[in-house]
Formats: sequence, structure tokens, C-alpha cells
Amino acid sequence: MAQILDGKKISAEVYADIRRRCSELAKNNIKPGLATVLVGDDPASQVYVGQKIKKCQENGIESIHCPLPATISQEGVIQKVKELNENPKVNGMIVQLPLPKTIDPEPVINSIDPKKDADGLHPLNQGLLGRLKNWKEITQSGIPLSCTPYGVVQMLLHEKIQIQGKHAVIVGRSTLVGKPLAQLLLSLDATVTIAHSKTTDLIGMCRTADILVAALGQPEFIKGDWVKPGAVVIDVGISRTKEGLKGDVDFKAVSQVASWITPVPGGVGIMTVAMLLRNTVSLTEYH
Repeated sequence: MAQILDGKKISAEVYADIRRRCSELAKNNIKPGLATVLVGDDPASQVYVGQKIKKCQENGIESIHCPLPATISQEGVIQKVKELNENPKVNGMIVQLPLPKTIDPEPVINSIDPKKDADGLHPLNQGLLGRLKNWKEITQSGIPLSCTPYGVVQMLLHEKIQIQGKHAVIVGRSTLVGKPLAQLLLSLDATVTIAHSKTTDLIGMCRTADILVAALGQPEFIKGDWVKPGAVVIDVGISRTKEGLKGDVDFKAVSQVASWITPVPGGVGIMTVAMLLRNTVSLTEYH
């Protein structure tokens, strides 16, 4: 039976570190500020942003929430981002995705000041990440890291799970998770394969993984017999189904085979919010 990679437990330690760093900043009358831009009234997005606001308030970070109507133009969203770029109280900023279909997210993300990019999604920061050689260089660089991949790595490091020399297979190639996570695992000396819907023999590929990451947004897609005995399984997906929240992994079956597994909920999602706040504090300290 797999051991649980507990997002609640690990994030509590991240938040304790955040509070310590905020109290150090407070000695110089500095309070980190995180701006959240929410366009429209998507229920799931409202819940996610609400969680971020709550965690800011609990951990010594100023929350600056900017709700915008679904009818706003793309230029209107970009104008709001530019205002936040100029606001000295804002040290980190996120634009909650997905945006309404009328708005192209790329120009909006590109308009964020890279020094305030708490989500680690600006192309400048993602490009810099690709240039750095190893995990030490990455952590010393001060660049914000994409929050979900950062959370995944934090969980592995916290439990001292060996990454060096291991074969990591990531199912999913998004710019939010798959691609940046591949770079982080490479920086920790894993051998990384990114698999996707067009991969030949996806099941066979999954069975070669020492570390298997599911990040494709299809509930219970990864089955128990897809997993190498003793593999570490990270479930990034979260979908609302009639039976409740489900991950991309068939938890019941896979937990019989894996050595470690993340639950849904209670795993990677909790860590994503924690790393967003950590990015905000780091951006405050560096800039």
C-alpha cells in the first residue's frame, strides 16, 4: 500500500516559513502584496481565488483582489494589469485562468511585469528557467517558478524521494505543468519523458516510470496496471464528477502498486497555493 504524499502536512511547513520571512520583512515596514485578477464569475475560479485570498490573510501577505466583469475587453484587462505593475504595494500578481473565451490569455500574461509574475508564467521567466543548469542555480536565481510544478518538486524533496537518476514520465505537455515540471526534474538530474495523447504505447511508457506524473485533466485515466510496482505517482489533475472530485489517477487501484501517491483533494492542489505565496514573498525579497 502506497504512502501518502500529504499536501496539507507539507504545505503547513511552507506556510510556517512564509510567516517567518514576512515577520523579517515587517521589521523594515515591508508587507508582501499579492494581487489577484479575476475576470467573470466562473464558480471554480471564484473558489480558487477565495482560497488564495484566505491564505494571504492567514500568513501575513496583503491581498489585493481585482474582480473584473466578464464583459470587459482584452485591452481593459491589460490596462488593469499595467496599473498593478505600477502599484508599489503589489509584489506579486496572478491573472486567474481560464479567462473568458473572448480574451486571449497570452497578451494578458505577457503584460505582467516579470518581477511581479507570482505564477511563473511570463515567457521571460519561463525562458530564464530553461537557461539555468541545476536546482541550486534555479533556487538562487530569484525567478518565480510555475506554482504547480514547484509544489510537486517540493513534495518530492520534503519526503527525500530520490529524483537523481530516476526516469520521470509526465503525461501532459501544457505550459502550466508538463513543460516547466520537466525542466525542474531535469535540473534535479532525473531522466524525463513527456508523454501525451499522441504517444505510441502510452501504457508501456507509463510502466517504465520511477516517477509518474499525471497532468492531463481526465478523471481516473491512469490505471493500476499502468504503474511500475514501487513507482512514485503524482496526480496533478482535478475534475468534478458525479462521485465528487477525482484526479487523473485511479487512486484505489494505483495505491496498491505505488510506493508513494498524492491524494485528490489534499495533494498537489494545496501545494500550488502555498508555492504561489512563497513566490510572492521571494519576489518581495529580491525586488
